[in-house]
Amino acid sequence: MHGSPPGSTAAAPSTGAPAGPPASTDRDGSRAGRRTGGGTRREQILREASRLFADHGFHGVGVDEIGAAVGISGPALYRHFAGKDAMLAELLVGISVRLRDGGERRVEEAAAAGRSPAEALDALITGHIDFALDDRALITLHDRELDRLPERDRKDVRRLQRQYVELWVEVVCRVYPDLSERCARGAVHAVFGLLNSTPHLSARTGALPDRAGTADLLHRMARAALASAAGVRDGAPGGG
Repeated sequence: MHGSPPGSTAAAPSTGAPAGPPASTDRDGSRAGRRTGGGTRREQILREASRLFADHGFHGVGVDEIGAAVGISGPALYRHFAGKDAMLAELLVGISVRLRDGGERRVEEAAAAGRSPAEALDALITGHIDFALDDRALITLHDRELDRLPERDRKDVRRLQRQYVELWVEVVCRVYPDLSERCARGAVHAVFGLLNSTPHLSARTGALPDRAGTADLLHRMARAALASAAGVRDGAPGGG
């Protein structure tokens, strides 16, 4: 599974210009689109829905529970989403968009700065590790609930994921030119499996390195796995 919900844009600082028209007010008494310390109300709903769906399953969570998690009534959620199915679709399609777009941006930035393909690969790995450590609920949600999406949304997720994989394959083949495209693709999928294992990491305090240490460990393991794959040739024992 790839990438996190679309990122938010920070509110613009005051310029002293006259204020625009007042924001509309939701039926739950909150401002539509209003930003709080945790983002817009819509972002809060998606974040809490993701956590609850991952913890209790899609069918184990009702709109009242999601509403309570963000401090509004269940029916008020329909001001933002048509229902739970719409939340699930936005979460899974949204994270696939974010991963692909974020990966493309990192590769483009590396090229614009004159960085090497290896540095571009490191940027891709870092971006995926940030997702894997900070959005574990979305990984669980994808694994359990992807087949619940309507066919069109499911196809969108798969298309976006293929684009993300091929972005990695292109960069990996630049770093390891002797590696066949087919083996590179297999290696990329295997590395995603490694990085996306984070929901299974122990939550016991002190059992694992801190976040920075875990990120560094995952990064070194991902690079080592890709370097190891570079020695595999099509048709060789254990090869792709």
